[in-house]
Amino acid sequence: MASDSMTETDCIAKINAIFEQAIIAGVTGISAAIGSARGLWTFTAGMADLHNQQPIELSHIFGIGSITKLFTAVVIFQLIEEGKLQLSDTVGQLLDPEIYKNIDNAAEATITLLLTHRTGIDNWEDDPKCIKASRGSELEPAHNWSKSEPLDYLRRPRLTAPERGNYYYSNANYELLGFIIEKITQNTAEAEIRRRILEPLAMEHTFLEGYESKNKGDIPRRYQFATESYRDTAGMNPALPEVDDGRLIDCTASNLSVEWVAGGMLSSPSDLVQFATALRDGRLLNSESLATMKMWRPTTNAASEMGHCLFKMKDSEENAWLGHFGGVLGFTGALWWKDDGDCVLSVLSNVGTMHAGKVPTSGAHILLETKLREIAIQLASVGQTSSL
Repeated sequence: MASDSMTETDCIAKINAIFEQAIIAGVTGISAAIGSARGLWTFTAGMADLHNQQPIELSHIFGIGSITKLFTAVVIFQLIEEGKLQLSDTVGQLLDPEIYKNIDNAAEATITLLLTHRTGIDNWEDDPKCIKASRGSELEPAHNWSKSEPLDYLRRPRLTAPERGNYYYSNANYELLGFIIEKITQNTAEAEIRRRILEPLAMEHTFLEGYESKNKGDIPRRYQFATESYRDTAGMNPALPEVDDGRLIDCTASNLSVEWVAGGMLSSPSDLVQFATALRDGRLLNSESLATMKMWRPTTNAASEMGHCLFKMKDSEENAWLGHFGGVLGFTGALWWKDDGDCVLSVLSNVGTMHAGKVPTSGAHILLETKLREIAIQLASVGQTSSL
C-alpha cells in the first residue's frame, strides 16, 4: 500500500516515475490526468514524434478507442429518459432493414443486449478481411469509411459470436446504437453527442474523427506495435512505414472513421476526466439510468464485470473502479473512476496494440500492472483544493 504520509509532491513524483518506466519499456508517448474535488493533475511523458524528438504536450489529443462507447451509451439513456426509447426495443422495430440486413441476430437485438454486448452479433474486428482493410495490409489511409461500411463485413452467417444472451464484445452493437440515435433524433449521432455532452461540459478538445471537422487540438503521430502477431493478422502496409527498426509502424496517415461511435473519438485526458466526473455525479443521467449502467454481470475476463456499457474491476473488496479501456490503430486509452470515492483517472497513449498480441506495455498495462491507481487515490485525497 502507498504510505498514508505521502505528500502531494511524493505522489506526483511516483506517478511521473511510473510513466517514465512505461516509456523506457516501449510506449511512445503518454498524457494523463487525475481529478477529484481537490484538484486536477496532468502528466506527460515520451514523444509525440519519434523522428523529430517532439515531446508530448498537454495540447495533444489522442484517439480514445472504445471509451467513445460511453458517450454513445449516455445519449441512448438520455433518449430513454425522454420517453423516446425503451431498453426492450429491438433493432428490427427501430431501424430500416437495409441497415442490418443479412446480419445474424441483428433484428432481434434489444437495446439492453446491444449495450451489454450480449446480442450474438459478430464483431467486424474479428473478421480477417476487415482487419486487413481497416487496420492492415489493405488499408487505404485516406479513405473515410461510411457509417455502415464495417457492418458490410458481417452480412453473412455468424462465425465468431456465441448464442444471443452470452457476452461477446462487438463494435457492431454500438454502431447499431449509433443508427438508432440517428433514427430517433433525426440528427447525426455525432451532432447529438456534441449537443448533449460535449458542449454542455465545455469539452473543447474532443471530436469524432472522420465525421466532424472540429479538430480541437494537436494530434501526435500515431504508432502501432508491429509484432509478429500484428504482421500475421493485419499485415504490413507500404503506406504505413516501419520505424524504430521495425518495432513499430507509423500509421499517422490513417484515420478513425471506421470506428465511428464505437471508437472514433479523439480527446484529452482532462476532457475525459470532466466527462467521467459529470457522469458519476448524475449531471448527464438520472439515478435510474446510472443504476442500470451498474447492473453487473460476468464477462469472459474473471477480473471484470460489465453493466450497460460500464465495466467494473476491483483492486480489492474495498476498491472497485468503473470505466472503460480503449484501443484503436495508433492509440490506447483508459478512463476509470473509483466507485464510492472521489478519484477519476485517464491515461492516453499514441501507440496502438490492436491485433499485436503480447506487447511490452501500453496505456492499459500502466493502469492494470502498476501502482498508478493506488497512488492516484492518495493524490486525490491530499491535493490542494481547486476547481476542476
